[in-house]
Amino acid sequence: MVDDNELNRLRDAAVPAPGESAKARAFEAALRAYDQENISAVTQGSVGGLRLTERAQKLWSEIMQKKLIATPALAGLVALPIAGYATFHLLREQPPKFGGDQKISETLADKPATVKPTTAEPKQAPTELEKDKKADADVESRDATDALVAPASPPKSESTVAGGAAQQESATGAPRQDASGAGRVIMNIAPPAPAPAGEFALDGTTSAPSTSRVARMSAESKLMVQQPSTLPADQMLPQPENRDRIEDFKTNPVHAALEDPVSTFSIDVDTASYSFVRSSLKQGYLPQADTVRVEEMINYFPYDWKGPDLASTPFNSTVSVMPTPWNTQTRLMHVAIKGFDVKPAEQPKANLVFLIDVSGSMDEPDKLPLLKSAFRLLVSKLKADDTISIVTYAGDAGTVLEPTKASEKDKILSAIDNLTPGGSTAGEAGIKEAYRLAQKSFVKDGVNRVMLATDGDFNVGQSDDDDLKRLIEKERKTGVFLSVFGFGRGNLNDQMMQTIAQNGNGTAAYIDTLAEAEKVLVEDASSTLFTIAKDVKIQVEFNPNKVSEYRLIGYETRALNREDFNNDRVDAGDIGSGHSVTAIYEITPKGSGGEQIDPLRYGQASVDNGGVANADEYAFVKIRYKLPNEDVSKLITTPVTSANEISSFDQASTDQRFSVAVAAFGQKLRDEDATAKFGYDKIMEIATAARGADPFGYRSEFLSLVRLASALGGNR
Repeated sequence: MVDDNELNRLRDAAVPAPGESAKARAFEAALRAYDQENISAVTQGSVGGLRLTERAQKLWSEIMQKKLIATPALAGLVALPIAGYATFHLLREQPPKFGGDQKISETLADKPATVKPTTAEPKQAPTELEKDKKADADVESRDATDALVAPASPPKSESTVAGGAAQQESATGAPRQDASGAGRVIMNIAPPAPAPAGEFALDGTTSAPSTSRVARMSAESKLMVQQPSTLPADQMLPQPENRDRIEDFKTNPVHAALEDPVSTFSIDVDTASYSFVRSSLKQGYLPQADTVRVEEMINYFPYDWKGPDLASTPFNSTVSVMPTPWNTQTRLMHVAIKGFDVKPAEQPKANLVFLIDVSGSMDEPDKLPLLKSAFRLLVSKLKADDTISIVTYAGDAGTVLEPTKASEKDKILSAIDNLTPGGSTAGEAGIKEAYRLAQKSFVKDGVNRVMLATDGDFNVGQSDDDDLKRLIEKERKTGVFLSVFGFGRGNLNDQMMQTIAQNGNGTAAYIDTLAEAEKVLVEDASSTLFTIAKDVKIQVEFNPNKVSEYRLIGYETRALNREDFNNDRVDAGDIGSGHSVTAIYEITPKGSGGEQIDPLRYGQASVDNGGVANADEYAFVKIRYKLPNEDVSKLITTPVTSANEISSFDQASTDQRFSVAVAAFGQKLRDEDATAKFGYDKIMEIATAARGADPFGYRSEFLSLVRLASALGGNR
C-alpha cells in the first residue's frame, strides 16, 4: 500500500518536460492508431465522389475531431507534419500514372488518356463508370498541383501567342483542339518527383520503419514542393486572346533635297500613343513598334511656345535650327505651333453627346468602370448651360439620356452610374443615334461634338474602317465633330480610332488611368473640346543649296501629297484652344559629310549656277488652316534662315530640349537607325536637365518610363 506522504510528494512535484524522442514516439503512436481505425485500402475503381479539396478538408476535420492536437503548443508542433501527411494520404489514393522521363500533353480541359496501372498482381477490371471517376480524379489532382506552382504571366499579343503555339507544335506535333475546333494551349507536364518509399510507398509495399516518421514526412514534403515545372507559365495557363488592332507603318525615309525638296503633312494633336506606350512599360514589356507614333509622344506634353496675341490669328509658329544630340553631322529643324488660348469667359456653349460602348468586351476594371469615372470628371468641368446627351451601344443602340442641361448634374451622373456592360458591339447604329441627338440640340457658333468612348470593337453593322470613315466625313460637314477615347487592352481597335478621329475633326486619346482621364478631360478640356482652327496642314520646302537631305521625325500616318496642301477639300488635323503642336526635321547641311544618299551626277548645275533665289535660306515653312466656321483656307509663311539658328544644343530652350528628348525616346522604342547608338542614358540626361517646371508631374513620369525601358531593353 502506498504511503499518503509519498502520494502528496508526487502530487506536488513539478511535471518533467517531455523530451523530443518522447514527443515523436507519442505522435507516431497516435498516427498509427488513427490509421488502423480510420484508413482502409482503396480498391481500384472505388474512389469516393468527393473532390480533392473536399477530401483534404474531411481528413483534417477528422483529425481535429479525434482531438489529436489538444493543446496550442502541440498544435504548432504537429501542424506542418499533419499537412504533409494529408498530402501523401491523398496521393496514396490517386498515384500519378507516369514515371521516368515520360511527358504527357493535354489541354486544360481534356481528360488524360487511360494508363494501365503497374501492379504485380492482376486485379478485377474496373467498370466504365469507375474508369470515368478515376480519370476525373486524376485531372483534378494534376490541375490542383498546376494551379499551385504556375506563376502569373503577362498578356501575350497575337504574334506572341501564335509563335508559342508554333513552337509547341514543332515539339509535340499538331496542337490539340476542343470540340469546336479552336486551338488550345498545350501543357507538357514534367516528370513527377520520385515516388516516396517506406510507409508512404504508392505501390503498397513497405520498407523498414525509420527512427523518426515525422522527419521522413517533412523531407518528402519538401521534395514535393521543390519539384519545379520546366515550362513557362504562358504554356501552362490559358491566355486571353489579344485582339488589339494597330496600324502598321514604315518610318519616314531620308529624302534628298535636290530630288524631293517638299514635305507635306497634316498636324496631329492626338496623344493616344504616349498613353499606350506608358501602359505597356508599366506592365513590364517594351511596346510594339507600331504602337509608337513619335509625334503623339512629343505632343503629349504641354509646352510654353509663344502664342498669338489676338484670336483673329488662331496660332503662332516658331522655327529653330539646332545641333542634333545623336548625330554631330546633322541638325534639327524644330517647328513649334501654339494655339490661341480661349479664356473660360469667352468659351462658347457646348453641346456634347457621350457615345459609350457598353458591349460585353467593356466588362473589365480598366474599361467601363474607368470610363464612368472619367466622364464624371468631365461633367464637373462643364458650365451650367452646356448640354449633355448619352447614347449607349451594345447589341443595339439606345438613348440613355436625352439632351439635358449640365445644371441637372445629379440626373446626368445617375445616368452614367447606371451603365452596365453586355452584348455585342453595334457601333454603326450608336454613331448614327449620337449624331441625331447632336443635331437635335445643335448650338450655332458653339461646340457640337460626339465623344466616343470605347475599347474600339465594332463587330455589328458597318465595321469596315473605310465605311466608318465615309460616315464620319458626311456628318462632319454638318458642323458636328467627333473625338475618340480608348480604354483597356486586349481588344483595342487603335486603327479604327485613328481613322474616325482624323476624319471627324477630332482627337484620339487613350485613357489607361484616372489621372490620364483628368489630364485629357479636365486639364486639357479647352483644347479637347474647343476648336480654334481646322484642316491645319504644314508644307516645308528645303533649299538644296543649304540642305542635302532631310527626314521628318514621326507623322508617318499623317503624310499628305504635295498637291493636297492647296486643296481645301482635303481634310487635315485641328487645333484646339491653347494647343501646342511640335514637328521636328533632322536635316543634313550641305557639305557636312553626313549625307546618306549619293549625289546626282547631272543635278548640281541647277543649284550652283548662281541663279537660285533666297539661296541663304534653309527652308520655307508654309501653314494652311481654316477657321472653325469657314471652308476657305488661310496661309501663314515663315522663311528659315541663319537668324533661326541656335549655336549649341544646350542653348536651346528647356521646352525645345525636352521635346527633342521625347523624340529620341520614341525613335529608340521604334528601334530606328538614327538613334541606334544613342542610349537611354543619354536621353535621360537630356530630359533630366530640361525637366523645368513640372506642376503636374508629366515630365517626372517620363523620366521613370525611360528608366523602365532601359531596364527592359538594356541601355543599347
